[in-house]
Formats: sequence, structure tokens, C-alpha cells
Amino acid sequence: MVEAYCVKCKKKGQKMKDAVMTQTAKGGFMAKGKCPDCGTVMCAMMSADKAEKAMKTGEAKKGY
Repeated sequence: MVEAYCVKCKKKGQKMKDAVMTQTAKGGFMAKGKCPDCGTVMCAMMSADKAEKAMKTGEAKKGY
């Protein structure tokens, strides 16, 4: 699962629910999903290697 920080819950390493991988304007990768506890939208910046791995294993969908 893709992990990120939830701003509302203040918890590190929350597993993202329904993660979608997007690409930024500068070519970086960002996973966007929801917090499993409170439902707030979460974002996590990642390297190209981690993004490809997450999409390959089915943890995140390709959104670009």
C-alpha cells in the first residue's frame, strides 16, 4: 500500500485508500488517495521507481 501523512488525523504512515498515481507539471509523481480513518484526501510525492512499482503491484491506479 502507498503510505502518506494525514493532516487531519496527524498520523504518519497511513495506508492510502483508492490511490491514484498522477504526474506533476515538472515530471514528478504523486499518489492521491483517501485516509482510511477520516476520509480526508491525502497526497504523497514519490520517485519514478516507487511510482512504477506501486502501479505494477496494483497498490495504485495510473491516472495520467
